[in-house]
Amino acid sequence: MLRNGVDLKPVRGKMLPLWTMPEVAAADLLKQAVQKLKTFNKDMDDGPYRLLFPDGSEVVVVPGTEKPFLLAEYKKEIGKPYCRITLFVCPDEHFQEAYADPDSDSDSEVIVRTRRSLEFSEADTVLCEPLNESTPKHQIKQEVMETQKTEQIVISDSEDCPDPPKPAMLKYYSTYTCVYAPQTEEEEEDDMPAPVPMDVGGKTMMDSDITLPDIIYDLSQSIDHGRVSRFNVCRSDVWDGALRGFKRSTFSEKCDLLVRFTDDAGVFEDSVDTGGPKREFLTLLMSHLKNRPIFSGPEGHRYITYNAKAVREDEYFLAGKMIAVSVVHGGPGPHFLSEDFVHFLAGQPSFKATVNLITDEEIGQALREIESAASLEDLQDCTLKHSTMLQTAGCFRSVKSLEDKMTIVSDFLRWFIIDRNMCVIDRFKEGLSALGLYNALQLYPALLSPVLCHVEKQLTAELLEDLFRPDLSPLGSNRRVREGKTLGFWNDYLLDCQEGQTAVSVEEVLMFATGLNSLPPSGLNPQPKLEFIEDSPYPMANTCANTLKLPVLSNFELFKSNMDFGIQNSPGFGCF
Repeated sequence: MLRNGVDLKPVRGKMLPLWTMPEVAAADLLKQAVQKLKTFNKDMDDGPYRLLFPDGSEVVVVPGTEKPFLLAEYKKEIGKPYCRITLFVCPDEHFQEAYADPDSDSDSEVIVRTRRSLEFSEADTVLCEPLNESTPKHQIKQEVMETQKTEQIVISDSEDCPDPPKPAMLKYYSTYTCVYAPQTEEEEEDDMPAPVPMDVGGKTMMDSDITLPDIIYDLSQSIDHGRVSRFNVCRSDVWDGALRGFKRSTFSEKCDLLVRFTDDAGVFEDSVDTGGPKREFLTLLMSHLKNRPIFSGPEGHRYITYNAKAVREDEYFLAGKMIAVSVVHGGPGPHFLSEDFVHFLAGQPSFKATVNLITDEEIGQALREIESAASLEDLQDCTLKHSTMLQTAGCFRSVKSLEDKMTIVSDFLRWFIIDRNMCVIDRFKEGLSALGLYNALQLYPALLSPVLCHVEKQLTAELLEDLFRPDLSPLGSNRRVREGKTLGFWNDYLLDCQEGQTAVSVEEVLMFATGLNSLPPSGLNPQPKLEFIEDSPYPMANTCANTLKLPVLSNFELFKSNMDFGIQNSPGFGCF
């Protein structure tokens, strides 16, 4: 917000989202905001700056109270979600000029007040349109400036009503009431400022245009790529290596990850991690995590469940942090959590779990009996039969109609999946809050929920064909002819992988080339590409550069056989 004439005006196109903690105070919030703005706007001065509300007043206390400003308290008072809270930074020089006292030889402003209103600050009023005049605002301002030689007039409460003001005062009082009016809450929605474009990931966009990669990019800005957290991992026991790394006292999710794989003989790989080993490690970790005892439910629809040993080892917190680190550091999401459970995490009000989520056969059978009751008498018999189970969940009640069966089942599912596990779910949320992922999930549930949920959509041959860009030799060369033929082999090979005509799947081809078996939320960087080699009959890959090198061979059957052999014998094959 900068000074424009006599007013402070927002600067269009400079708005940025800021991820922070709810209990942040004004001073820390100002520091974070200035740092973020300077990162994306190199033309910003060194400051100092002030933090302002949209009306131009300084952020010191929560408006309407005497409480020192805290973001959570302000959100509570203003009644808006965090994503709709807008604050501004303003250079201290501009703020001082806008609110500077007038010179002693300048004309004073005409203000008529009652003695009761005199105790209120003039900052509690804002400019508004005249109610019953057709005079443009700039003419009204001109009239006020021309009549500013009259000193301030104060009338008593008794003079304010019922007697009308004296004729000498009438002009000034009407002018004042036309130019200034109290700021009221009714104006909030009608006078909302027009949407301001936001600069996210170097692109100016409206809030509705934000994409999943934009969100992940913004979260990843807190990562310090100059420092690393080291992981020494054996592919045969990824979980053990992951626990040692995440529990290390020097570990920080805000450091880059340096992953070293060891083979079965304990020999370190020669390659240095510049992205590929890290992505492979996170892929294997997410695949292993879904089978941990802290999760229950059918494949692809898992939810948190209480496990005493896991509580002692704080595995719920670690699991949440592992997921947050994987998503923000460029790895895959878990893709195995129940959609209903993720909606609950995101703060969605609806909960529509089904009996199919219950893997306990005895409990599942009891709920199905209640669901399938054909008459009120059958339903009453079922509830009595399973009264102990229902009482444990607080769902046992007097049944008065057949429709009550759905309420009983729904309440039990809510208790079984959420309420009885709430203490460990809260710990999981704390881990998921690493790098701001949990807050982002609450702000953008439609974009981030699919990252955590099971996704039915599979990779296709067409998707991989479009994803990998071929690096071809110049047109007219003999090498270009051979590369064009190999490119045809590659496209047919992908179709055979999709149709199950090869020894490997489309996901395994992607894993071989990039270290990922699914496309990550952040997108793939650098852009995957194809290269062609004539000195090896088998494919090669550089997962750090997302590069797949195809052998240039004479016929398709040999190409297909060698591709299968090369991928199947690569490190990590079959681990996920």
